[in-house]
Amino acid sequence: MPSRVLVADDDRAIRESLARALELEGYEVAVVADGVEALALARKDTFDALVLDVMMPHIDGLGVCRVLRAAGERTPVLMLTARVETSDRVAGLDAGADDYLPKPFELDELLARLRALLRRAIPAADAFGPGGGALRLAALRIDPAARRAWWTDSEVRLSKTEFDLLELMVRNEGVVLEHSTLYQRIWGYDFGTNSKNLAVYVGYLRRKLADVGAPNLIHTVRGVGYAARRP
Repeated sequence: MPSRVLVADDDRAIRESLARALELEGYEVAVVADGVEALALARKDTFDALVLDVMMPHIDGLGVCRVLRAAGERTPVLMLTARVETSDRVAGLDAGADDYLPKPFELDELLARLRALLRRAIPAADAFGPGGGALRLAALRIDPAARRAWWTDSEVRLSKTEFDLLELMVRNEGVVLEHSTLYQRIWGYDFGTNSKNLAVYVGYLRRKLADVGAPNLIHTVRGVGYAARRP
């Protein structure tokens, strides 16, 4: 069965060119022109991924993503936007997007990011360590099957990407995972040294762990990567 992708963009040229390109890649594509239509179709049908433009009439892409995430919908979301400021990227990730691609973009990069999102949505044993069973790091408990995490008795509410990142680092406790390794394992694509995606997600993880009383468990190795270590 081909993967089903919903594309929502109020720019007709972009919408139609993306639909043609995705169909040539073997995807089944649905297109809409605004956030209201996107939300209605995402609620009605089942999609493997959503490609949402941020600036759309009626409800923007951020609003669509927030509503779906609040309803428990975990379909991977790739956000498109002409805004390039870090604050705009953070707003997209805060809304629950899994990835963020600024316009203008290269079609090959969009396709690579979409493939990475779809791969991550398929459960698989981690290539770095043994799969299955609960994971522990100090008082942190992770249930990979249920995709939930707790610090002592407090649940840590994580997005899909945040959970994937935390699970990978805890499975490799004490091992310094390089930036390129984390990008490949979590996003399926190395965005290079100028990308801030990884730093943003590490910041989210640290903040959410701190919110439930956990000490710093994710340590930065400057210029190299990150490691999960006991306090």
